[in-house]
Amino acid sequence: MPRLFFCVLVSFACFLQAQEVGVQRLNQAEKEPHNWLTYGGTYKAWRYSALDQINTGNIGRLALAWAFQTGDVSEGLQCTPLVADGRMYIVGSNNRVFALDAATGKRLWSYYYKYPKGARFAYGRFSRGLALGHGNVYLGSLDNYVVALDAKTGEEVWKTNVEDSRRFGCNITGAPLVVKDLVVVGSTGGDSAHRGHVVAFDGHSGKQRWRFNTIPGPGEKGNETWSGDSWKFGGGSVWMTGSYDPELDLIYCGVGNPSADFYGEARQGTNLYTDSVVALRAGTGEVAWFFQEIPHDVWDYDSAYECILLDLPVQGKTRKLLVNPNKGGYSWVLDRATGEYISGWKFMDNLNWSTGLDAKGMPQGRREPVAEVPMYLCPSIAGARSWNHASFSPRTGLLYNIGVEWCTTLTMKKQEMKEGQFAMAGTFPTIPPQGAKITAHLDAHDPVSGKTRWRFDWKYPLLASLLSTAGDLVFTGDPEGIFFALDARSGKKLWSFSTGSGHRGSAISYSVAGRQYIATPSGPGGPVAMGLGENFPELADAPQGATLFVFALPETR
Repeated sequence: MPRLFFCVLVSFACFLQAQEVGVQRLNQAEKEPHNWLTYGGTYKAWRYSALDQINTGNIGRLALAWAFQTGDVSEGLQCTPLVADGRMYIVGSNNRVFALDAATGKRLWSYYYKYPKGARFAYGRFSRGLALGHGNVYLGSLDNYVVALDAKTGEEVWKTNVEDSRRFGCNITGAPLVVKDLVVVGSTGGDSAHRGHVVAFDGHSGKQRWRFNTIPGPGEKGNETWSGDSWKFGGGSVWMTGSYDPELDLIYCGVGNPSADFYGEARQGTNLYTDSVVALRAGTGEVAWFFQEIPHDVWDYDSAYECILLDLPVQGKTRKLLVNPNKGGYSWVLDRATGEYISGWKFMDNLNWSTGLDAKGMPQGRREPVAEVPMYLCPSIAGARSWNHASFSPRTGLLYNIGVEWCTTLTMKKQEMKEGQFAMAGTFPTIPPQGAKITAHLDAHDPVSGKTRWRFDWKYPLLASLLSTAGDLVFTGDPEGIFFALDARSGKKLWSFSTGSGHRGSAISYSVAGRQYIATPSGPGGPVAMGLGENFPELADAPQGATLFVFALPETR
């Protein structure tokens, strides 16, 4: 059968078989390994694919199947693609959304968001992803709206404002989370003088259903943890995508740092709910439990990263766990039903802001900055790991995570807080660890104890998410443009491909008509601003791009 006719036939068949992505499909997404329905793959945020057609035995034959360019390289391509029934959905810079044939890369429709004149974007023009549900594709915009697009046509269904778009720092760069009939979003702005939030909208109408402010106001539990009126400017943004447990009906969110980042004298107290993992009741947005990892953070060490949901034995008893890798270099392991601290472990060699965690999971030996006194601090504020996700494989039982060895000379400065003002209150150049170079390592950990089973060292910081598969492979990419695969059991490098521009987004795996694909965004956008350009001159002038690369094994005839 001619290749072109076969592709047309497959695309038509997938269109006929496409079904609405509803509540049941999202709750049971692990039963659809041929699709990638949510930002983390499933609500558990494992970033794992149960497909094994591509494996350690044949990875050497993996080849480019097709590629798609978004046409806007201003901030690269940093999203997680979504796939449902042969259709792929991606979002590029400036909130440009595309629906593609997942087998061929053919564009099916596109949607270009229109911004008001003079719109400002404090945290860049990139987007990390989309959400699917109720026949719609959901987008969080850079001017703080949630938009529902018809998944079949790309036509705008509804558009709802989250918060005053003129406020400096309020953007939505994370992928929304669809839970039951809700679309849940957070915003950026933890480094600005405002209050963070998580807001839920009706997925069908766009009407607001509930709102959780991460900084409690007067009369709300936790307001006493902020001195004076500092709660008004507390930061605490939820800028990454949360997780969900349908059985417990709890949404899990990681909350970012307080504002001002380094100057804590004006906000005495533990500063709830910043640097916390918060479990919210899906129906109301009420707090079921919380665990604050870093009380009174003065180093910009967010807890905003992914909440990985695992059911694993602890002292002989299976527990419902949550693992949250923190920007400061520790991973916290919690009971996700109660918030009880189970264990904690570090994933950075040069961590020096704390000497360790105590029996309750609290950082000990904290090194507090003093105004105008330079302090050598590790990790840098770029984090022992950035927002690129870890991955868990149920086949190996291992959590694959990245550690980046870089530091800063932090000089804290006093700063008066004014609403909407950028308020980091210090200088923080990225520098190598003393007597060493900036490097990264991809590690395989026991998720509960943190014990390292193997380690793969790399010359550049790794800033793209990880993908593990049932083929016992782990995929990621680097800032130079090398996309590569490791053996999930040994850490041995098995395959690589040069995409021409660096990696910052998130690879996925899916299948169409029985053929498995590996897709990765290429185009870094922001990493040069994180200190790569000044520390790695060869990356300062690296080519920029915004291309989706899709790989598969060669077809047999």
